[in-house]
Amino acid sequence: MGQTNTRLAEMCGIVGLFSKSLSVSDRLGEHLGDMLLEMSDRGPDSAGVALYRTPAPAGSTKVSLHSADPDYDWEALQVELDERFGSTQPDVRASHAVFVVDTESRALQQWLRGHRPELRVMSAGTSLEIYKEAGAPREFVKRFALADVQASHGLGHTRMATESAVTTDGSHPFWTGLDLCLVHNGSLSNHNWLRTRLRREGLEFETENDSEVAAGYLTWRLAEGDSLEQALESCLGELDGFYTFAVGTADGFAVLRDPIACKPAVMAETEDWVAMASEYRAIAVLPGAADANVWEPAPATVYSWERQPVG
Repeated sequence: MGQTNTRLAEMCGIVGLFSKSLSVSDRLGEHLGDMLLEMSDRGPDSAGVALYRTPAPAGSTKVSLHSADPDYDWEALQVELDERFGSTQPDVRASHAVFVVDTESRALQQWLRGHRPELRVMSAGTSLEIYKEAGAPREFVKRFALADVQASHGLGHTRMATESAVTTDGSHPFWTGLDLCLVHNGSLSNHNWLRTRLRREGLEFETENDSEVAAGYLTWRLAEGDSLEQALESCLGELDGFYTFAVGTADGFAVLRDPIACKPAVMAETEDWVAMASEYRAIAVLPGAADANVWEPAPATVYSWERQPVG
């Protein structure tokens, strides 16, 4: 019995891919989907991705929305948003739709809560899009047509739900701040206490998942003036448990393992990409993987990459 519990606690698979070339960006969704498929047996219950692409114009907000209704009228919502703020046509993928709306994030989210409470905001910001759903990863990759997505970088997660229900809301990635998202393999022991503390700081949470608390903690530290690296380093003293985090921002992504580093993780880099995954087999499917520099990330060490400014 002890062996079974240990095995369940170790499950869930995370992946991340950061493009350094147009050839990889043009096929990033396809590559990320291939990586997710390799993690299917680590998380057969649900899957999700966070993709960074096509930044919204200044003053606008890109928002990812989820509806439990498979026949939801996204076009009617677009008409309302266009009349109220100005909006693009939605990019609809399965149960989700992404809109670019001509207003700032807070005003848009307030309007959605008041006028479309049946919808769940999956992400908001300038370039982040989040898609996640219960069900097998292979079906997720097909339903959300990842193969046709171009993006600069992205994160993915497959989940085995050992501590909570198999639902879309409980799936990863989790978003708690503009363009910030997190995927997590592990477990936090003090997330209930930390959730209460963060609520006093004004953060809101939609689920009981400890990974959402970790994302919320990073959002709070960034709002307090930390850099992403400083916020992640503070996790080492504040978050009690075992974890591997992959964190996305508009500019790049970062990886952190706890001081014990009992959760599996591997990283690799070539001239064209940087990748991380729970197991090497998810990296092996990438072009040029055989010639990549491969290493195991050290405990309690932040690894991060950012896009270089143009010009």
